[in-house]
Amino acid sequence: MKDFQFITSAHPSYIENLYKDFVENPESVDPELKKFFQGFDFAVTAGSAPVAVNGSAPATGNLLKEFAVYALILGYKHRGHLLAEINPLKKRKDHQARLNLSDFNLSEADLDTAFEAGNHLGLGKTSLRNILQFLHKTYCGHVGVEFMYIRDKEKLDFLTQAIEKTFHEPVPVEQKKRILQKLNQGVMFEKFLHTKYVGQKRFSLEGGENTITALDAIIQTAAEQDVEEIVIGMAHRGRLNVLANIMGKTYEQIFKEFEGDSPADSTMGSGDVKYHLGFSSEVETLSGKKMNLKLTPNPSHLEAVAPVVWGFARSKADLLYNQQYSKVLPIIIHGDASVAGQGVVYEGLQMSQLKGYHVGGTIHYVINNQIGFTTDLDDARSATYCTSLASMVEAPVFHVNGDDAEAVVKVAQIATAFRNRFKSDIFIDMVCYRRHGHNEGDEPKFTQPQMYGLIDKHPNPREMYTNFLMENGEPDAKELAREMEKDFVQGLQERLDEVKQKRLPYTYQQPEKWWQSLRKATPEDFVASPVTAISKEELMKYFNALMEIPEGFKPLRKVDKLLQDKIKLLNAEGKIDWATGELLAYGSLLAENKNVRMSGQDVKRGTFSHRHAVLYDENTNEPYFRVNNVAKETGQTFKIYNSL
Repeated sequence: MKDFQFITSAHPSYIENLYKDFVENPESVDPELKKFFQGFDFAVTAGSAPVAVNGSAPATGNLLKEFAVYALILGYKHRGHLLAEINPLKKRKDHQARLNLSDFNLSEADLDTAFEAGNHLGLGKTSLRNILQFLHKTYCGHVGVEFMYIRDKEKLDFLTQAIEKTFHEPVPVEQKKRILQKLNQGVMFEKFLHTKYVGQKRFSLEGGENTITALDAIIQTAAEQDVEEIVIGMAHRGRLNVLANIMGKTYEQIFKEFEGDSPADSTMGSGDVKYHLGFSSEVETLSGKKMNLKLTPNPSHLEAVAPVVWGFARSKADLLYNQQYSKVLPIIIHGDASVAGQGVVYEGLQMSQLKGYHVGGTIHYVINNQIGFTTDLDDARSATYCTSLASMVEAPVFHVNGDDAEAVVKVAQIATAFRNRFKSDIFIDMVCYRRHGHNEGDEPKFTQPQMYGLIDKHPNPREMYTNFLMENGEPDAKELAREMEKDFVQGLQERLDEVKQKRLPYTYQQPEKWWQSLRKATPEDFVASPVTAISKEELMKYFNALMEIPEGFKPLRKVDKLLQDKIKLLNAEGKIDWATGELLAYGSLLAENKNVRMSGQDVKRGTFSHRHAVLYDENTNEPYFRVNNVAKETGQTFKIYNSL
């Protein structure tokens, strides 16, 4: 839908001329305008709109009003997120959304007038009052969506359907139960640690526990869409909670690390502190499907984990799933200050659609505490949102109130479906709060006394959702809330009583087995070099394959001379230059069915024009990967990519 707001300020004769152009030749006007006029014509034919006077265009004044309502609808789609109630602590400041009736040359006198523009929302012809109510409910509730900068019509249609239709579908009682279960687990874990390990640093998730419900919803949805693995990267806030309630790491395993009893070689990232450790597990979804989960280790460099996650996801897809990138879903969990402030986020997004680095799309999940250590958001960035860089790659952003569990889950489901369908990135910005300071020993009221005065009185997300079900739910939902309250108390007591949990089984994948087969070097390993040579027959076979030019391919004359010189050097002097030796080494590995990947600036040609791993046809610019010719029998390909 294009923004035709300028038309609402145009002279009536301009509108009339546009309509006349449409009547004479529908193809002469903008396609969106054509669609609008067709709808208006249909209304005239059906007798639901004013008819033309003296054979002229249908009542131009009414058409102008229709355009005004259409512009209003577009305004909400573009800027409704600025009015959305996404802050759980207080009312948002004025972001100048310009969505008053007067901004569209409309007034309260028009509220009960019926407009055909309602068809653009699936409402049919309806009053402006109904249109406004629908727009406010859809675009200014507990979710605000930025997506109108996307040019791909299919993506726009998908998101519009999801926002205007799917999101309003009621949540089944079974799903409400699942949401409450995950909230119980998330809050229970934090309460347990707060009780058992008083004053210890744990970088709790308190205030943002709906992260657990969102991740669970992503896993369940992804499994139904044939995703087989999820690789997660996150900083330290909430990491222990994710390990316990998403990854399936037992309390016992986590507390051994708290108490320093964990063997040094038993975790990913051995020797690092407990909230930096990684973990791998295999979970079973509600529908009985298996999902392999990996949480990558991460030191205190916050966003630096993102390329590690993408590296895991890309290599898994390449090695285990024959480059089916949709099989492995990367999730990056950001902080609001770091996603806005660290350059690696921008660099990673720039690489997201490049051939050498594409991973089939990433779900970016921001735990937006509205604070960075002690820095207020107004001092942390110039942009309205911490996620503003998403528009650079036309990634949609869902800003969601972290207190609304059902909204968070619906957004997570939509985001997962979008990523899996379009193989591109999407952002969820969950606006919440941090109940304690930067860590549990920090006093946040030194710098944010007013904010933390509000937080002190604010119920946690589990209490919010339980109260919501008790006050607004059907009888089944109310009973569920009471039942889950008992489960929460009982579960917390079991953890305090150190009742044993069953560890999840995990089967090592082939790349992990390769890694485990490596050993530390010994002095004996340096006595002699290992044999890595190939036979003379193999060398000649690979050399000839490397120098062969396919029929119909016309290399640049300079490149052709370069290849002929290399052939002459070998035939006349029995020598091979360094660049050819390098390519023969890669080719021999491919011929042994080994995987070879190379990436970096200018790697295809080589910075000093020495490598020429890829040749280009002088006439068509078609590339020829000549190293692949060495490994025809194995079918392995040289994965070589110029990077940004």
